Amino acid sequence: MKQRVLILCTANSARSQMAEGLLRYLAGDALEVFSAGAKPSVVNPFAIQAMHQRGIDISQHRSKHLNEFLNDAFDYVLTVCDAAAETCPVFPGKAQRVHWSFPDPAAVEGSDDDKLASFIQVRDSLEKTLGDWAKSL
Repeated sequence: MKQRVLILCTANSARSQMAEGLLRYLAGDALEVFSAGAKPSVVNPFAIQAMHQRGIDISQHRSKHLNEFLNDAFDYVLTVCDAAAETCPVFPGKAQRVHWSFPDPAAVEGSDDDKLASFIQVRDSLEKTLGDWAKSL
């Protein structure tokens, strides 16, 4: 049976969406990966663009509320922003909580190039962290 992973971030629009796409790519069929947020919005177009440049398509992802998953069992609950780590509910079962703090690329102001560069930087950091973590499983 595949291990199940839920990745949380406040808006489920950038970091958790990129992390979901990356972990699915990195883990292949080894993990079932989902993402959600406490205050879901929409998947950020810059997240879609940064992932597309990496060869991973998240354009069909949708922003989901964590309540959709409260009755599901997970092996791991990963938080990728500090606010989600503080507000994350208790999930049933044996879920191990893992927290990494990544800066919010959506908070960057400036030109579209500046914004995209911020998303790419966070994407690359997520990929390294998730890759190292997945290898340790």
